[in-house]
Amino acid sequence: MVLLTSGNLAISQAVINELWPLADSALMNAKNMVEATRVVGDVLRAVYLRDREAFKEFGLDFAASFIFGGQIGQEQPRLFQIYAAGNFIETTRETPYFQVGESKYGKPIIDRVVQPDTSLNDAAKCALISMDSTIRSNLSVGMPLDLLIYETDSLCVKTHVSIGLDDPYFQLLRSSWGDRLRQAFNEMPDPAY
Repeated sequence: MVLLTSGNLAISQAVINELWPLADSALMNAKNMVEATRVVGDVLRAVYLRDREAFKEFGLDFAASFIFGGQIGQEQPRLFQIYAAGNFIETTRETPYFQVGESKYGKPIIDRVVQPDTSLNDAAKCALISMDSTIRSNLSVGMPLDLLIYETDSLCVKTHVSIGLDDPYFQLLRSSWGDRLRQAFNEMPDPAY
């Protein structure tokens, strides 16, 4: 199981700290990923109930969202987006991925490339290009990037890397993508009006 967070860091850390004691019980004994996702949503809701008055007092939004995924036993891998209220949705064939945090700059790239049959390598490449576009367009998003690839039925993480600006592959993607975008733009016909 893997948990990704976005939003208020204090909320994310509070949820993670509350989840640790449940890791060996409620999460590891969950019958399926829906049950495990309910555990995460319940913890998020409990943090909200505990901290909501303090947030109101300081005029802060209780803003946090999570992506939670994994595989339990022979069940197919599943991926969920958990909202600040603790409720969640699951990916579908029509929506095969989730993105939390800043998404307006990189999401169009993913929307044009990722399909249900996209290979893991192509999905990773697309995700990194999407993040590069987001980093270039939004100063509040930065490095490092964590990339995790999970292979169905492996029941363990085989690929997890933290990517900094000096990563050779990321630098190659960044420069090649920029060059190819300019090339494609220059090859497009001028407007006829």
